[in-house]
Order: sequence, then C-alpha cells, then structure tokens
Amino acid sequence: MPSINDILAVILGGGRGARLYPLTQMRSKPAVPIAGKYRLIDIPISNCINSEIYRIAVLTQFNSVSLHRHISHTYNFDAFHTGWVQIWAAEQTMESADWYQGTADAVRKQTLEIQSSGAKNVLILAGDHLYRMDYKALAEYHWATKADVTVAVQPVLREEAPRFGILKRETNGKISSFVEKPRDAETQAKFVSRDDPARPFLGSMGIYMFKTKILMELLANFPSYHDFGSDIIPQAIKTHSVFGFDFDGYWQDIGTIRSFYETNLALTTPETPFNFYDPKLPIYTDTRFLPSSIIEDSKLQNVLISDGSRILRSDISHSIIGTRSQISAGCTIKDTIMMGSDYYERDDEGLPIGIGANCHIEGAILDKNVRIGDDVVMLPFPRNADIDNEKWYVRDGIVVIPKDVTIPAGTRIAPS
Repeated sequence: MPSINDILAVILGGGRGARLYPLTQMRSKPAVPIAGKYRLIDIPISNCINSEIYRIAVLTQFNSVSLHRHISHTYNFDAFHTGWVQIWAAEQTMESADWYQGTADAVRKQTLEIQSSGAKNVLILAGDHLYRMDYKALAEYHWATKADVTVAVQPVLREEAPRFGILKRETNGKISSFVEKPRDAETQAKFVSRDDPARPFLGSMGIYMFKTKILMELLANFPSYHDFGSDIIPQAIKTHSVFGFDFDGYWQDIGTIRSFYETNLALTTPETPFNFYDPKLPIYTDTRFLPSSIIEDSKLQNVLISDGSRILRSDISHSIIGTRSQISAGCTIKDTIMMGSDYYERDDEGLPIGIGANCHIEGAILDKNVRIGDDVVMLPFPRNADIDNEKWYVRDGIVVIPKDVTIPAGTRIAPS
C-alpha cells in the first residue's frame, strides 16, 4: 500500500520576484512577511507538516539568505524524528552552469537529490500562495485513481478564465486538455468542466503530485521544457494519466504588490477569508520570545497587531502592525501594512526605527526596519500608478517603503 511517508514535498522558491518588487529587493519571494508575524514560506511548510509530510525541500536561488535563516531557525525536527526541511539552492555542477530557468528546470537540476530521497511520489508546491490544504487527501485521490500525475484544481469564475490555466476534466476525473488563459468565448466553451454557470471552469492551482518515475522521465525527455504549468503538465496530459483533485477552499496567489496588499488587509476584518487561528491545523513560524504589545490611549479598528510592539496615542484602522513595531504619539494610520522590525535598537542615535510623531499614513506598505520621521504624510495614488523614487516606490497606487529605508521628517508622499 502507498504511504504518506513515500512523499517528498518540493516547494518552489520562485525567481527574481519582479512583480513583488521592492518587497523582493533584499529577500526571495517566499521570505516576504505576511499577516504581521509569518512569512509566505510558512504556509506550504505548515500544510505539509499538518498533512504528515515530513520531508520537505525548498528550491531557492535569489536573495535567499533571510529565507535560509528563517527555515533553519524555525523548522528543526528532533533527533528521534526522521523528518527534515532542507534548502536546495541553485548550484553549478559538471552538467550545468546555469541557474534555474523555470519551475520545471529548477526541479530538473535537483534530480539526484530527489532520487536519493527514495520517495515514490513528489509533491510540487508554490512558495507564494495563501491557503490551507490537506495534502493527504490529495495523495489518497492520486493513489485511488492510479494517476501518473494529479493536479489540484479550483473552480474559476467565468470572467476570471483569462487569468488562469484552464483544464478540461472528464466525468471520470481525468484531465483531457489544457489551455493557458483563454480569452475568446469559443475556446472557453470547449473547457467547461462544471455545471455551475457562474464557475464553469477548473483552474490549475500550481500544485502537482507526480509519481517520481514519471516526473524523472518527463524532465529528462523534454529538456527544453522549463515550466510545469505551460510545458510539463500539457505534455503529460497527452501521454500519461493526469487527474484533477478538487479544492474549493480559500486560495490566493500572492504574486503582485496589489494582491499582497489586499490579501493582507483582508485578514484584519471580522469576515477574514483565512483563519490563522485553526487549533488543529496551525500555521507555524519562528518562535521569537517577545513581550506582549503595549497600546497606550489609542483607537484601533480592524487592526492585526503582532508581538513586541508599542503604540502611543494613535488612531489606527484597517491595518497590520508587524512584530516589534514602534509608533509614536499623534499618528493616524489607515489601510496600511507595517511589517515591523527585525530587532530592538540598543541606543537612540539618529532617527529611531518605526513611525515618528504626528504622521498620517494611508494606503502604504512599510517594509521592515524603516525609519519614518515626525510629521510625514503618505497618501495612496490612483490605481495603476507606478513611480520609482530614490527612497520610495508606488506600485498600482500603493506607496511602498523598502526595507531599512529612512524617510526624513516632514516628507510628503502623495499625488500632486
């Protein structure tokens, strides 16, 4: 009988993360903070652990130091446990001097590591999605259907079909064809897989379970195929048994600044679409041993506050206040993500980390360790506005202050 212990999870760390820039200026995409205290990589790793998959490899190549540090601090199994979480970084070998050329190429370049694991099945995951999934249910479906490849699929709204890779699934669950981001109604009509008129299509979630032998054959036989979604999966549909596993829970691809911003702020509302508080299926992260936050004479509405923060006489709404955040008196903060700080300062030389007094900050993302002087104003720009400044950026109308940047007192960042 197949066993969950026969599965190796491979999490794709992503490339340069250009669509999340400048949050990826100094870190890889999976290391980007989310929800005040977590990082994106915590989501797939926690899903694996909660699904009892304990052999996990994370493939990285860009700005991966902070990701390495986070994983090595957080995911340590004890000496009596056979599990591990490893970083597989891009490296030059006798066979190849190139960096990863795409998702499939990244896995191809780790063929020896995959084979040496002895795993009979490989679960391919993305490192920049927010969702909670029981991979054990996916694995059992994979085995029950005797599939060579199983693709996790989600219902897609008719109007959203042009944004997804759409799969045509037959009544027996087998996937018969694939189209990338179909726009015309005639093509879309051929890919209806559900009776629901509002959500008639099935989109690929970028989650794949392969028989290891099949995966190795596909990667070896098609060396020019660098991507799973557009190359390997369409090829596998032609030649192998590929099935679609249904997932109808919350799932969000956090691939752009706008999706990152809106997904985070949605977590602050009473109707939050994703619950980090599930007692049976927790999301794990680094244990920091920080004190409770101090909130002095402030007004807060729909605010997510992490540990070790201090807020003085301020008005904060619909915002995330990350770990070790320091906010001085008289501030108004709205629709903003403040990622906090990596450390507490030991002296007060220069402008302190955090937000100075009497600032008005709205519609912004403040990355870690930023220093905002007194009386700074930040206001959102029109949607689709993109601006590159020496100290700050605007992406799709959202003001972004990169990590470790200092914004002098009295600065105004707003539409003219």
